[in-house]
Amino acid sequence: MKCNIGHTDRVLRMTVGITLMGLAAFGITGPWAWIGIAPLLTGMMGYCGAYSLLGISTAKK
Repeated sequence: MKCNIGHTDRVLRMTVGITLMGLAAFGITGPWAWIGIAPLLTGMMGYCGAYSLLGISTAKK
């Protein structure tokens, strides 16, 4: 898997993921907020399957 997520995109994804998971842990937004795992993991790995399918890359060349 080639990195296709740039630095800013990674930081935003991880921030959103941690925020959603934190809200879910405290029961503020409901159990669906555990979907925050997806952006957190893609941000940590630096690879997004959807970007790959669409031919998008925010990573520097």
